[in-house]
Amino acid sequence: MESRRRVGQTLIALLRPVGGSMVLSVGGLWASRHVVSASVLAASNDVVGNYLQTLGSIYAVLLAFVVYVVWSQFNEARSHVEHEANELLDLRRTADGLPGSTPTRVHELVRAYAAHVIDEEWISLGCEGPAGLGVAAPILDELWSALHDVEALDDADRPILQEALQRLDDLSDARSSRLASSRTKIPQALRILLYAGAVSLVASMYLFAVASFALHAAITAALAGAISHVLFVIEDLDHCFHGHWQVSRAPFERALAQFEAMNGTSRVHGVKAPPKAVPRAAKPQ
Repeated sequence: MESRRRVGQTLIALLRPVGGSMVLSVGGLWASRHVVSASVLAASNDVVGNYLQTLGSIYAVLLAFVVYVVWSQFNEARSHVEHEANELLDLRRTADGLPGSTPTRVHELVRAYAAHVIDEEWISLGCEGPAGLGVAAPILDELWSALHDVEALDDADRPILQEALQRLDDLSDARSSRLASSRTKIPQALRILLYAGAVSLVASMYLFAVASFALHAAITAALAGAISHVLFVIEDLDHCFHGHWQVSRAPFERALAQFEAMNGTSRVHGVKAPPKAVPRAAKPQ
């Protein structure tokens, strides 16, 4: 049911750019056929055909390149989110081996970090990243302080502390990469080139002399719809944390659920088992 709802929303979102471009292209074709006579266009059909083939090939290469770039950026952003959530889980598990009250403090901080990312920071990612360092940045600083304040380490605890520090360092790097992904966009000059090329390519269809207006309108509208569909995908993927194909926050939600399960398991394991009942001796008859 959820997947069907998303498909419906995507189709509705596609209706405006794709349908609108098809209608506009047919309107422009109708106007051009009333301005330029068919006899003038027929004399240059061969030249226009070669021109359109060259322009179409160049634009197809450009579209393919941009789609590859934005899809790669989208996958990288998704990978950064997965990596950050995994490092948060690993940090929580590694901290269990540290002495004193440090594990409890780390447990509270990693849970608060995940909750802040899900509830507050994720919304700002859709607006090209949070202002400043983000609401979860102070919690990250507290995690560094918690690990740096560990005292009374013996030889067995030092490797565990080093591993926890490494996990925290990897977590910080993954966070920086996630925030950078929310701000990474295709250059504005390239975006202008994409739309200018789309208009030029569709308008070039007006230069053909086709006897049937219905046939001419059908192929022009199909070209405009296909190009606008690809441009919609490019724009949506370019905003990887805001759109119909946005990066999911599910890795952090799973991590938060696992933290709750771990805390419940720890409490159960921390309860001492009741002493076994000693059987009473039988009374003498």
